[in-house]
Amino acid sequence: MTADLVLDVDGLAVAYGTGRSALAVDDISFRLHRGEILGVAGESGSGKSTLMTAVTRLDRPPARVIGGQVRYHPSGGAPVDLIGASSRQLRALRWDRIAVVFQSAMTALNPVMRVGAQFVDVLRAHRRMSRRQAWQRAAELLELVGIPGERARGYPHEFSGGMRQRAAIALALACDPEIIVMDEPTTAVDVVMQRQILGRLQELQARFGFAIVFITHDLSLLVELADRIMIMYAGRVVETGTAATIHRAPLHPYTRGLRDSSPTLHGPKRTVRAIGGSAPDLWDLPAGCAFHPRCPQREAGCETTRPPLLTLDGHGAACLLAPPPAGPAARATDIQERA
Repeated sequence: MTADLVLDVDGLAVAYGTGRSALAVDDISFRLHRGEILGVAGESGSGKSTLMTAVTRLDRPPARVIGGQVRYHPSGGAPVDLIGASSRQLRALRWDRIAVVFQSAMTALNPVMRVGAQFVDVLRAHRRMSRRQAWQRAAELLELVGIPGERARGYPHEFSGGMRQRAAIALALACDPEIIVMDEPTTAVDVVMQRQILGRLQELQARFGFAIVFITHDLSLLVELADRIMIMYAGRVVETGTAATIHRAPLHPYTRGLRDSSPTLHGPKRTVRAIGGSAPDLWDLPAGCAFHPRCPQREAGCETTRPPLLTLDGHGAACLLAPPPAGPAARATDIQERA
């Protein structure tokens, strides 16, 4: 799988504040391969969006990357250290090789520019083409996501919420990137439109072969979409595994809580249960396991011992109550690459 590696994140840590800082991303590692969809799930405040902005180097003060490495592996080229890259290098990579779909499509598009003009800006910055060619390409990209090409001349306020979301996805595809990072891309649309957008996204991903990091609070959505899933809590990865394994046999009580807090459309009926309490204050994390004040299965050791993430064959959890992986393949890490 090394030959297919496109992104390698190792021990990434991000803090907020300059004096007494809060660790919003705590020693996270993962590998992303070409054509793969990696899902990142967790409640608001778990560090998902901070992870996204740090990986794409869109972080701004008071956020600070205080440790770790992020390496982009271009097809046929030498790895690029994104943490140490200059502003010029990052501008060349953004939207060309690494694109982003931001959390709110309602505000991601410039309201005073025609939608197509925003595509033209991106295309002419990274591709040698005339303005006419760029407008034609903008229309083609909109048609890829099910929007008539002539709507490129319209303004964002003339688009519905679902159309704006699909336009944002089309904009991310403008330069045929190798990686697309999507931060809650379907939050502002209804369930029917959400399914349409995800269906179109899967078609495009199968057609063009780009890798996706898909960030959401909706674990049930990732079970249908992702190849692998990372569960984040209080800035750390607390469980990782394939989508099927995470859904069928979650090891961490927090993951089970996320799964059981959403109704199921298939299979036997079950009681929907909410996770009690609220996310912890990152400036004042509890000792031991950060989830223990909310955990219905906590034991005495959970209050004093911070468990490492132990994985075997790509599945593991940072929980003292989880069955320990056995054998030489088991190791402490913040995420194991896909087996």
